[in-house]
Amino acid sequence: MDLDINQYLDIFVEESKEHLESMNDILLELEKDTDNKDLLNELFRISHTLKGMAGTMGFTNMANLTHDMEDVLQAIRSDEIKINTEIVDILFECLDSLEFSANYVSENGKEDGNDHLELIGKLKDLLNGDKEQSNEKNEFKGTEKYDEYVINAAKQAKEKGLDSYKIYIRLSEDCMLKSARAFIIFNTIESFSEIIYSYPSVEDIEDEKFDLEFSLVIVTDHKKEEIKEEIEKISEIDEVNIGPVEMDLTKKQVNKKEKSKKSIDKNNVNGKSTSNNMAKTNRVGKTVRVDIDRLDTLMNLVSELIIIKTRMEDMSGTTSKEDMNEAIEYLERITTNLHDAVMKVRMVPIERVFNRFPRMVRDLSKELDKEINLEMSGEETEVDRTVIDEIGDPLIHLIRNSIDHGIEHPDERIKLGKDKEGTVKLKAYPDGNNVVIEVEDDGAGIDHEKVKKKAIEKEIITEQDAEILTKEESVELLFKAGFSTSDIVSDVSGRGVGLDVVKSKIESINGSIEVETSQGKGTRFIIRIPLTLAIIQGLLVKLGEEIYAIPLSSISEITILESEKIRKVQGQEIILYRDKTLPIVRLNSLVGIEDKNMDELTVVIVRKGDKQAGLIVDDLIGQQEIVIKPLGKFLSNIKYLAGATILGNGKISLILDVNSLF
Repeated sequence: MDLDINQYLDIFVEESKEHLESMNDILLELEKDTDNKDLLNELFRISHTLKGMAGTMGFTNMANLTHDMEDVLQAIRSDEIKINTEIVDILFECLDSLEFSANYVSENGKEDGNDHLELIGKLKDLLNGDKEQSNEKNEFKGTEKYDEYVINAAKQAKEKGLDSYKIYIRLSEDCMLKSARAFIIFNTIESFSEIIYSYPSVEDIEDEKFDLEFSLVIVTDHKKEEIKEEIEKISEIDEVNIGPVEMDLTKKQVNKKEKSKKSIDKNNVNGKSTSNNMAKTNRVGKTVRVDIDRLDTLMNLVSELIIIKTRMEDMSGTTSKEDMNEAIEYLERITTNLHDAVMKVRMVPIERVFNRFPRMVRDLSKELDKEINLEMSGEETEVDRTVIDEIGDPLIHLIRNSIDHGIEHPDERIKLGKDKEGTVKLKAYPDGNNVVIEVEDDGAGIDHEKVKKKAIEKEIITEQDAEILTKEESVELLFKAGFSTSDIVSDVSGRGVGLDVVKSKIESINGSIEVETSQGKGTRFIIRIPLTLAIIQGLLVKLGEEIYAIPLSSISEITILESEKIRKVQGQEIILYRDKTLPIVRLNSLVGIEDKNMDELTVVIVRKGDKQAGLIVDDLIGQQEIVIKPLGKFLSNIKYLAGATILGNGKISLILDVNSLF
């Protein structure tokens, strides 16, 4: 009977991602405590589980990589290998490759084509390390990564009276163009022999995807000494070792060959591979793991909904108004509870996003040669599943920004009397209908003058504008497109894709971002995002004959103002309200509806962070719970609109995007 493994794709993706998250956490702990056997045992267990899962699904590349990880971890557990930073780094590389593969399966329903040979080679090097050291006198230092094809080619060459050699070459540290130097070596060798194997691959060597060393297997009629002499004539080579090719596969290689053959046979059903079947499958759907108690609550509420539906059906025309009102109140109570229950089902801890940051901070610390301590709190704070998907990238950007721009180099910190280890604090907590996430560092803070200077250089503002900017306004320049204070373009920052991307991403989910900074002491970014993107409380207002909705969470108050008190300053209408200057926005003009000239204006005062603005509306209708519906891809870029909702009478009301009005 054919087994359709496509039905298990969702489970595979979900479970493999959980295992990989655990692996990431354990590796971070193991780096700090290399003698911890419990962590090693857990890491071995996860690798073993992943190998089994990948093998069952027919994902042979993932299975092969986890198999070799298992071998290395077993060698560490049995004290054959001593764990060190290099080994942890290689295990992290394996984790990255497995994460990429799991994401690829999630998106495409099949395994990616990466056979992980380079990583598997590194893992085998770790296992063969001791043997290579003991054979230091042996002329050849390259590792045996070749397969049966190479052995057979060598045997056939011997039958024809030719010799086979394996060559290890190490280039000089100061070699400027590695791939060009390798090309000369290849040409020289090919003038008197045939290259039948290269590690890394020829493509990788051409693309400079290698350090300073590579290995070759050649078939030739030249003597070993002649070959070595020819290669050594080429400049920028540190070391050349030549040795014979063993004619027998090791037991392990034979076993692996048989295993891979079985894997191929299992994947081949009636001449059609399962990978081809998978290609037809749509990508894996987004899933949420739900607590069974939450589902029970949901089931009970649906049961009550059916009861009230039956009750209302039984109501005859003689039913009193009081009974009808009671039934409607009961129905309203159930739907409110049902909404809360569904919301809880959609909620996931923000820990899902936070989990990726310890690893990221570790890698960045190494890259920038800084000592960084990451403190996280509030990981249990729950937010909507859709918000979780959107908030990850902005947080990555802010943390990278804090480490690269904010926190000083250890030597500089010591001179300033600070602890040489910089601290980044990542904190989440609920605040009404919002979740607040703070990213704080104890670095240099933001230099307002430097920001102004850079903004003038990049022609974002003029020198005249810069003179009248307050400290708060100059910090806002950080969020302008193309702005960067980095003097050096690196992989971390300075590419002109900065905080403007962060801001637009957060505002796309109806959130806001503020900055607090103190020069010499540090910077704090405060992000406010809604708990959910699905259902909100809104204020319905009238503009002409149209009804619009304003999210209640953005409204601070509603007031009546006299139109004659409005003044115009630099093209912007303002009014003095509660001893503060309040910008006025005429919504009718924005949405293309004729403005009514009235003496008394109804003004809805909205806020975005510390800023406020007064929105002039024609009339107020009232507060209502509204379900947000997206406008669709053709209308997604329309300014000032966040979506639409369907009113009780079946008409459509557009929802205003308050953030875009500032």
